[in-house]
Amino acid sequence: MGLLFATAAAFAITEHFKLVKAPLTGAQVTRYFSPVCGCSTKAALVSVELRHADVVTVQIVDARNHPVATLAASEPEPRGRVGFAWHGHTDAGGRAPDGSYWPEIHLAHAHWGILLPNRIVLDTQAPTVRSAVERPHVLSPGVGGRGNHLRIAYRLSERAHLIVWHGRRRLLRTRADKPDAKASWNGKTGGKAWRAGTYTLEVGAVDLAGNVTPPAERKTLVVTIRYIALARRRVTVHAGSRFEIGVRANARYTWRFAHRHGRSTRPELHLRAPAKRGRYRLVVRESGHSASARIVVK
Repeated sequence: MGLLFATAAAFAITEHFKLVKAPLTGAQVTRYFSPVCGCSTKAALVSVELRHADVVTVQIVDARNHPVATLAASEPEPRGRVGFAWHGHTDAGGRAPDGSYWPEIHLAHAHWGILLPNRIVLDTQAPTVRSAVERPHVLSPGVGGRGNHLRIAYRLSERAHLIVWHGRRRLLRTRADKPDAKASWNGKTGGKAWRAGTYTLEVGAVDLAGNVTPPAERKTLVVTIRYIALARRRVTVHAGSRFEIGVRANARYTWRFAHRHGRSTRPELHLRAPAKRGRYRLVVRESGHSASARIVVK
């Protein structure tokens, strides 16, 4: 009977502690930060909700549970949400080495303390681009979903978002932070296709802590933007004879020549010269772009 009462009492005490609410809740902790990035993640923020006003001490400890930095030392805080920032410095005045850390919180009035399970990763190393291969080298931005895309297969030194620049203009930032993936660019900025020409692009990345690949360490890609084009700008033929001219296009194009017109997808356009001598103009069009050549009929 005594054992039965003892067991019942222990059960009651355990259930009582389960019902007791912790003096703080709603912990929000920055996962990755870099004190040298000069960005929004240059500090790690530790925020909790206090159920009652208390005197708070907040420390950052390393993997061995050794104190590294003190964010608050016996500071009175009101009830509600309170926050503390760590800029990566140690209590000794230097900067903590890259690695994993955890926040530890003590409440004097509640006689309560906790080592939060939220890991903080201090990372000051910028990501490097180990490889970046683009296909194709010639890009033809289209309209209405037509045309091709620049596709980049890349490998990074760590989890990060790939970024593609042209000068200071950012063309692409991937949503995914995979270290080994693919990305694509449609040859447009602000919905407007780029002009035909050859461009040098820079490929880098920004990691989860906010570190960005320095310009000197970025990979360069050279891409040519080209729309529909004719192989020759001038053709001389005899009256009534057949001739051909090369056409570079990515989809079906239309052509108009000497009161005739048609559609084609072939890389060579076969035509017949008019029976009358003179100068004529051949015009080809694709996805809102056009090219022309002068046909001289002898």
